[in-house]
Amino acid sequence: MPRLRLRWPLPAVLAWAAAWLVHAAARPLLGPLSALLLASAVGAAASLWGDAWWRRALIALGFPLSLLLSGTAALPAWAWLLPLGLLLLLYPVHAWRDAPVFPTPRGALAGLAQAAPLPAGARVLDAGCGLGDGLLALRQAYPGAQLEGIEWSWPLALACRLRCRFARVRRGDLWAADWSGCQLVYLFQRPESMARAAAKAQAEMASGAWLVSLDFPIAGVQPHAQLPGAAPRRQPVWLYRLPLRQRVAAQATPQETNCKKELRSHGRC
Repeated sequence: MPRLRLRWPLPAVLAWAAAWLVHAAARPLLGPLSALLLASAVGAAASLWGDAWWRRALIALGFPLSLLLSGTAALPAWAWLLPLGLLLLLYPVHAWRDAPVFPTPRGALAGLAQAAPLPAGARVLDAGCGLGDGLLALRQAYPGAQLEGIEWSWPLALACRLRCRFARVRRGDLWAADWSGCQLVYLFQRPESMARAAAKAQAEMASGAWLVSLDFPIAGVQPHAQLPGAAPRRQPVWLYRLPLRQRVAAQATPQETNCKKELRSHGRC
């Protein structure tokens, strides 16, 4: 079944409408405070629909702000901290420097098993697994692998655990986790995170293991292979085999220089 994609601002409008309906139905039964919390939870969950941080913030905060401005809710001042608390549970401050919740598109990892073959029972980690779309794609690529996921946000980790019962999903910091026993680590991060990921993989992963990144390459490092990605977005998949090899370039960019420093700090550049 293809993923539902809606044109902005329709996701926000639908999320706000759903939150208001939930609030209207819950208030006579549960009272104003519980109704606020329940409707705000609907908005926070729907914020995953947004494809940029500002859109997720608008979706999540739209209902409580509109309720506040409407003047229809007689609530104590501290009650308005509840929606913010829900948002922090979903997007912890600790994880703000990492990539937001961007699900792996369906078919994005097609051809991965042929380009990066693994033995049966190999450990495969989705570092920052979110709601589990990457784990679903990895399961399709490696049905015989031991799949694991790690996610800092505990609501997302719980939802992923329920959705991906075939994998071992735990709540934790992907940067503090030990990658040494993994034959493949999959990332869908952001460009600024890739130098750190390269240094961690170089320091911890065994020779012959794979580091796979959707959309974002490691600056200054030679990829083993590149997959074109699935239509319509065609996000490339970058495959790196340990130990990482520097890419020969006429002039290094600032990102490449930073990556080289990271790798040298571990003595394995």
